Amino acid sequence: MSAVHDLPQTDQATPRRMQRSEGSASARFRVVESRTRLQRLHQSGCLKLRFPRLPRQQAEAILINSSGGLTGGDRLTQDFTVAAGADLTVTTQACERIYRASGGDTAHVTTRATLEAGARLAWLPQETILFDGGRVRRTLEVDAAPDARFLLCESLILGRELMGESVATGDFHDRWRVRLGGRLVFADDLRLAGNIAAAMAEPASLGTNRALATLVAHLPNAEARLDGLRAAIGDDGGASLVGNVVLVARIRAASGFQLRRRLVPVLSGLADGPLPLVWSL
Repeated sequence: MSAVHDLPQTDQATPRRMQRSEGSASARFRVVESRTRLQRLHQSGCLKLRFPRLPRQQAEAILINSSGGLTGGDRLTQDFTVAAGADLTVTTQACERIYRASGGDTAHVTTRATLEAGARLAWLPQETILFDGGRVRRTLEVDAAPDARFLLCESLILGRELMGESVATGDFHDRWRVRLGGRLVFADDLRLAGNIAAAMAEPASLGTNRALATLVAHLPNAEARLDGLRAAIGDDGGASLVGNVVLVARIRAASGFQLRRRLVPVLSGLADGPLPLVWSL
């Protein structure tokens, strides 16, 4: 004789929450025998860090999102500490992809960096590709000592031209907060929401372009670099020296390929050294 068990009832009106990706990575770097070395590492979930061996004193970290992209509800948290005198470049294995979000959920990417006295950071992730209906809130917070140096760059592509993709709607929010010696020197909130295609088609926005990049740098002789930066950017963008402290630039381009062609010489000139190898692949 077999027993009959009542199965739990489910509320058919309540939608099931889809599985979401979560990942975190934090690392601290210090100087050991005149070279920047990894001191502490923590990583979990879908986010990994890899460290190529380089024939130079600087260290390089490559972020890998093993989930293959982000959609609504996914969360990534990244935290880097660069100790006194250390020199770190951070990039990504590939372009990050923000796919269509379901149920109105938003993906969240939070990056924090702390730079101690005399430290240097180059934050150079590869481009973010936003797909139609994608939703993401991205936050970059940098807290640097007054004599620290940094070069920060984030790029966005609204669909891949060669794949016939376009972005009509979505929600992209990019939030930057940069401090020197505890003083806020750069704050920016870029928001593309609702009918993105119409907003970006305005001449004062992207016009016929579909890619843009934001760049912020605190480097020696910043004022002397301004004219050269403007010349390298050309007509599709602009650069300013904010508060006689940081260089700020925005660049737009017709495609991701054209944007990278413009970015590589700009970043190479400001980085005072080679870009990550993954940028040349």
